[in-house]
Amino acid sequence: MKRFEFAHVAEGIARQAGALLRGFYEKGVATEYKGDVDLVTEADRSTEKLIRERLTAAFPTHGIYGEEGTRDQMESEYRWYVDPLDGTTNFAHGFPAFCVILGLERREAGLAADQDGEIVAGVIYDPLRDEMFVAERGKGAWLNGKAIHVSKTRLLSESLTATGFPSHKRHSSPNVHFYQEITLRSHGVRRAGSAGLDLAYVACGRLDGFWEFNLNPWDTSAGILLVEEAGGTVTHFDGGKFTLDSREVFATNGLVKDEMQHLFQEMFAGREMGAIPTPAEFAARRAAEK
Repeated sequence: MKRFEFAHVAEGIARQAGALLRGFYEKGVATEYKGDVDLVTEADRSTEKLIRERLTAAFPTHGIYGEEGTRDQMESEYRWYVDPLDGTTNFAHGFPAFCVILGLERREAGLAADQDGEIVAGVIYDPLRDEMFVAERGKGAWLNGKAIHVSKTRLLSESLTATGFPSHKRHSSPNVHFYQEITLRSHGVRRAGSAGLDLAYVACGRLDGFWEFNLNPWDTSAGILLVEEAGGTVTHFDGGKFTLDSREVFATNGLVKDEMQHLFQEMFAGREMGAIPTPAEFAARRAAEK
């Protein structure tokens, strides 16, 4: 099967999963905890079951790695990363920001367990807005059949960005400091509660940048491909190569990357940020550092 067919099939499965989620959302579901504060619902489990069945029927030799526990054929050449409901807390509270994520990794024979393969296809589906984000390696990124591209915003001071916070140990997360500094230096920071939608929004230009700590492969697999195929960048906070087991993700339109990355370096170094520089002052400071 050719690569472009993977995304097409995944799109159909994501739509079926989205329809199931809409039904649960409209009638409401009971929630329970799978950790101290991590919510899970019947919708999460039922939707992952549906996706697992559909993927297995379409691609019987493919592996599946799902958030709610599916671990099928993990040594396969192709492996699907599945988040049946990204934004469970939003969903459980009736807040309309959640999505279905399917990302496909191809792992060549002989690849070590701690090495990434290549993400070759991905879909992120927002069932309430009926927005289907699709990416295929080397074929671009799309929203409801139309090509999408990252924004052309060049300055952080003119940017809208997004981040997320962990559901546990929030008091010990350094991200509140990142949030404060970037809020002061941009048009604003959004916290929608769905990393999948945040990455999709960077890909289509609604956001100029996104960063978050402690995400999982099912959160990021499809989104990183969307951003890259739309012309953006996805790295570690220090600019290093992003990997699926990374505990940090930093996605931008590529134009505000250096400025944001410099702020991250300053904060990790524990430096006082001081007065907010003007764009001219920032450019002069960066030029002096080179």
